[in-house]
Amino acid sequence: MKNIVVRFCGDSGDGMQLTGNMFAQLAAESGHEISTLPDFPAEIRAPQGTLGGVSAFQVELGQEVYTSGDKADVVVAMNAAALKVCTLGSHFNHPQAHFDEEFSMYHRHAIVLVDTDSLTEKDLEKAQFHTPNPFEELGIPESVQIVPVALTTLTKEALKESGMDNKAVLKCRNMFALGLIYWLFDEPMEKAIHLLEEKFKKKPALVAPNTKVMVDGYNYGQNLALNVQQVHIENVQGGNVQCAKGNFTSIAGNKATAWGLIAAAEKAGKRLFLGSYPITPATDILHELAARKDMNVMAIQAEDEIAGVCTAIGAAFAGDLACTSTSGPGLSLKSEAIGLAVMAELPLVVIDVQRGGPSTGLPTKTEQTDLLQALYGRNGECPAVVIAASSSANCFDYAYEACKIALENMTPVILMTDTYLANGTALWRIPKLAELPEIKPQSVPEELKGHYNPALRDERGVRYWAYPGMEGYEHRNIGLERDAERGTISTNPENHEQMVLARKHKIEQIANSIPDLKVIHGEVPSDQVPSTKETLLVGWGSTEGHLHAAANELGCDLAHFNYICPLPKNTQEVLSQYKRIIVCELNTGQFAAYLRANFPGLNIEQYNEIQGQPFAVERIVNFVKNN
Repeated sequence: MKNIVVRFCGDSGDGMQLTGNMFAQLAAESGHEISTLPDFPAEIRAPQGTLGGVSAFQVELGQEVYTSGDKADVVVAMNAAALKVCTLGSHFNHPQAHFDEEFSMYHRHAIVLVDTDSLTEKDLEKAQFHTPNPFEELGIPESVQIVPVALTTLTKEALKESGMDNKAVLKCRNMFALGLIYWLFDEPMEKAIHLLEEKFKKKPALVAPNTKVMVDGYNYGQNLALNVQQVHIENVQGGNVQCAKGNFTSIAGNKATAWGLIAAAEKAGKRLFLGSYPITPATDILHELAARKDMNVMAIQAEDEIAGVCTAIGAAFAGDLACTSTSGPGLSLKSEAIGLAVMAELPLVVIDVQRGGPSTGLPTKTEQTDLLQALYGRNGECPAVVIAASSSANCFDYAYEACKIALENMTPVILMTDTYLANGTALWRIPKLAELPEIKPQSVPEELKGHYNPALRDERGVRYWAYPGMEGYEHRNIGLERDAERGTISTNPENHEQMVLARKHKIEQIANSIPDLKVIHGEVPSDQVPSTKETLLVGWGSTEGHLHAAANELGCDLAHFNYICPLPKNTQEVLSQYKRIIVCELNTGQFAAYLRANFPGLNIEQYNEIQGQPFAVERIVNFVKNN
């Protein structure tokens, strides 16, 4: 196969995220491109074995990987509840539901590995089965290759002489399943063992038992010659991996974001400051930066969201590269302070890792529902730059870009990512610092020393940056409106309008320094006829991979936006070339409304989903073909 999708699913305590991550990392080290989707409930821990407690990790690997996959080709189901949820998909709560490929999370020709020890009467009752045969009750077709394995029994047998208690032994079941999957994919066990040793290097007592169980799982598949075909990925060194030479690793979006901030601070010669408050799913950025004191990073866990952004604004006034990270509810709380940064014209990077809302909403699920809040969610005429990452890997690039724009234009920049990017992983080429674009923080001219006027601006309309400790540049910076000539407090009506337009112009001129919008041409197989070249798919942020895959299947074009405010200068020129424009978003149509407002008269259609999950390529293709 060229690409393949694997889904690990089990109870919240079965270690599915660890198992999936290890499998994905080994796949990346073996030369595959990867994209992952951790999918877990918001509850801290639902009752064991229940439908509400199912946690999953999905990964697509192979070549030219754009998404984490619509449906799985290989499934590991650690208990009855996981089997049910994976088989019925969104219909798992319907008492009469049967396998339907439209809703199921796997194909009708998939391989499904099931722990038969977890199909006891009590387990089936917890998972709301009504008969003793779950496969028959679910209507799983014969084309699905069911691989029954007594994971619990085999794990206990493997560790019977380990001296571990029963609870600790059962926590190793996932490693037996992982070893079996490694056999299925013919992965080298030496690399797998090394990876496991790295994972548990801070808990060395766990290395030996988990290694033994994983190797036993591998040998179980090999020695018994299980009645299932092994999986081989065609030309694993092909695809996008070969486009550039260098060192590659698997990286999650939140970690990539944190590293992008660190790289930007290093390039700009600034100390990195993060003022933040823990919130799902953005907290990992705070965790990562708090551990990087060796890179001159100062990270403060503030008492609340407002304190987090206000400490960052103080750091920006003091001359640091200042950042704050949050999710949708926190962005709401930070809105007044962001307005202060706009009025004070200070560089500030605000990272919004979007999640399902409103309010607490779906804190572990993904959406693109904060766009209008990022664009307009502040009082007064309060323009800020808004950009969006589009893959877990390029969270690094756009975090770096957000810092560059903020420091060079003295403005807040809101970077939009989301749960899908933040928790998911992708193959990433580690750049060298010398390869990254230059960052020139806005500085104050030497000739202004001793008579510095904070109202002065350069030819782009950007004010100069002087901060405490710079002798001869003392000044006050305030949240009240300032006189356009002197920088003192002013309530003059004409002056206020002049300043509003000056701040607006400063954001608009940034369009001169961002890349033009590029059109991606869908590449259909040579034996297929493209459906249309008059259709343009449009998206922004994390949907790029899904839309790219859909464009390839449809043979149409794609325009994907990473720069949202300001928009690329050629946006209208690109959009006006197409008869049919379909804007696809994980919301009710926020970007579509924004484009209509900026470019009236365009024929814009919408395709929207708000289900807490990323797009399925198949559904996008069906919409375009049938509407």
